Amino acid sequence: METAYIKTPLGIAKLQGNINGLSVISVFDDGKITEVIPEVLEDAVYQLQEYFRGERTTFSVELNPEGTDFQKKVWNALLQIPFGKTCSYLQLSKVLGDPKAIRAVAAANGKNPLWIMVPCHRVIGSDGSLTGYAGGLHRKKWLLEHESPVTQTTLF
Repeated sequence: METAYIKTPLGIAKLQGNINGLSVISVFDDGKITEVIPEVLEDAVYQLQEYFRGERTTFSVELNPEGTDFQKKVWNALLQIPFGKTCSYLQLSKVLGDPKAIRAVAAANGKNPLWIMVPCHRVIGSDGSLTGYAGGLHRKKWLLEHESPVTQTTLF
């Protein structure tokens, strides 16, 4: 398993993966940045940099997260939420075929090991609120604003 640490607008991102794909992307407030990116992580780093520059809305990196079958089912459903859109935990539960599984879906969402590339930040409360986010609500808010198709302009 190869590891790299890169600077992002939201902190230091840790990426881990191998030839089978990317397994982990997590974010920290600070840390040391990797000077030489391992070859198996170069494309993931490049695509994340494009995303943060506003040049990428989808990712084409091979993903290889570790989790239960149910968690992987939830994470695959997250991949279907388009850039710039959100859905609620209830809507996601319905998509997965069981509206009563909302708590299990929310728990699996919270265990997502692939920050940004598996867009768990796009899941919000049924009332539109920014509910819990492992990376911190300030990051979730930033990501949703970054992806918003509406840009606020100033009058002066």
